[in-house]
Amino acid sequence: MTVRIKEWPGTALSSKDFETGRVLTVHHKPKAEYRWDAGVAIGRYLRELKEGRLIARRCNACGRILLPPRMFCEECFVPTSEWVFVKDTGTVNTFSICHVRWDMVRLKDPQLPAVINVDGASPGMGILHLLGEVRPEDVRVGMRVQAVWKSPEEREGAITDIKYWKPI
Repeated sequence: MTVRIKEWPGTALSSKDFETGRVLTVHHKPKAEYRWDAGVAIGRYLRELKEGRLIARRCNACGRILLPPRMFCEECFVPTSEWVFVKDTGTVNTFSICHVRWDMVRLKDPQLPAVINVDGASPGMGILHLLGEVRPEDVRVGMRVQAVWKSPEEREGAITDIKYWKPI
């Protein structure tokens, strides 16, 4: 069986056509500027981090305290109702001992990423961050920790305004 491809009218172009200028081309480097909007909940969360505070949202339908804050409860599907400050202490929910950085660079001293269940937030509302001032062999699930903040002058309104969480 032979398959015929329909030929379209016109003249095919070659690389030589472009190189010799037979075909006019314009090279334009677009100026693609953009801004990212954190939204109401995360915007406020980031502003409070800059002030050295953790803030969450309460869902009055189910009573959960959501951290990081969200404007809608993903369990009840209703708008959250109020802002709630939570503590900068918590409990290690899970952790890892990483001998290789995210970009595959081997580390002399391992990093200790952990999910921290923050005091005042509902169970399961942990945040992922690094542990510090602790040896890898001493880290335990259930270990109590506290945030170590950058100095006020160093803060910029990011989760990295918390340097790490240390044992208490």
